[in-house]
Amino acid sequence: MSHLSIATTPPMGWNSWDCYGASVTEEEVLGNAQYMADHMLEFGWEYVVVDIQWYEPGANSSIYRPFVPLVMDEYSRLVPATNRFPSAAGGRGFKPLSDRIHGMGLKFGIHIMRGIPRQAVHNDSPILGTSVTASQIASKNSICQWNTDMYGIDADKEGAQAYYDSLFQLYASWGVDFVKVDDISFPYSAGEIELIRRAIDRCGRPMVLSLSCGPAPLEMAEHLKANANMWRMTADYWDRWEDLFDEFDKCNQWSAHVGEGHWPDADMLPLGHLAIRSYEHGIGDRWTRFTHEEQMTMMTLWSIFRSPLMVGGELRDNDEWTLSLLTNPEVLRLVTHSSGGRQLFRRGDAVAWTATDVDGSTYLALFNTGVTPLNMEVALDLMKLSGTYQLRDLWALEDLGAAESRVAAEVLPHGARLFKLSV
Repeated sequence: MSHLSIATTPPMGWNSWDCYGASVTEEEVLGNAQYMADHMLEFGWEYVVVDIQWYEPGANSSIYRPFVPLVMDEYSRLVPATNRFPSAAGGRGFKPLSDRIHGMGLKFGIHIMRGIPRQAVHNDSPILGTSVTASQIASKNSICQWNTDMYGIDADKEGAQAYYDSLFQLYASWGVDFVKVDDISFPYSAGEIELIRRAIDRCGRPMVLSLSCGPAPLEMAEHLKANANMWRMTADYWDRWEDLFDEFDKCNQWSAHVGEGHWPDADMLPLGHLAIRSYEHGIGDRWTRFTHEEQMTMMTLWSIFRSPLMVGGELRDNDEWTLSLLTNPEVLRLVTHSSGGRQLFRRGDAVAWTATDVDGSTYLALFNTGVTPLNMEVALDLMKLSGTYQLRDLWALEDLGAAESRVAAEVLPHGARLFKLSV
């Protein structure tokens, strides 16, 4: 099975980082999974992803504790800390948690760091099924700039592939459906990406491969498409207008590489209740700083671009507004049923995007990146359309009547309008 047949539409789910940093617990994962099953699954949300350092017993925020002991098996493989994930006791790993999540009709994902644990290298721990040890495959000069857990792996060393094979065999036995690999696409680690691709292909279980962090280099687009299902095209993205503003350029640059099974990733959606145990940018527990208009802009851009959608807030605290953003079926249809999303024009503060639905209708998104209301107008022939179309406002879920030569609309500051034009 080709990896391109795994994620035929952009993956949609929840990831624990934006609200719990490195410190999420089993109870919190299950609570968010149950909320997703009850309120979001029918709209296409299905992945529940445990982010970084699930193997670190003392993790308590988004601030990593350097050089601390990690929980590891006898074959140099990190395993869940049982004080945070009690069901992992007795060597069961994530299998019980994965079973619970699968029982809700959802899929289970984990975050890993590129490479091999430094403690395995210092202990010269064995690699499963080989006579090679961790120190023989490690590249001690290849280290993450922001986390001390791992050394990189020399992809040319005997035992390097066997180590990654052993990792993904373990993850397959746990029932993992999604793996986010960090510290691998910026700087770009082509050798380890290829080791991981082969390991997934050999493990006997389909898994989405997500690469972080960004920005991934645009010149590696073909290599990324050949090996991964999604990859971060940005640095870490948070609830700041300047971060959202930068995404317009990123989406425009990467739009030609969006396609079935390979999705440039605009990063997580920082919506709702964030940073419960996180201190990114020096601030903690809060509701998203994005205004309602900015939240609609983000959802509109991610959807027409067809980014993967990974929401990061504590779902159980969602208010009606936040849930409505995540469960608008006509907006989410762009993620699953559109193609050819591209920037139509960018003129000062005015940005327009268009895409096509499988039913033949056309989408038009209008964005105002400025600070005053903007009257925007788009001629139909600019989208290669002619004749009369029925116009529908997808956020308001309202029919607006006929459009014959143009679409005109007022767009609020930092806001968006999203229309569907049908014959």
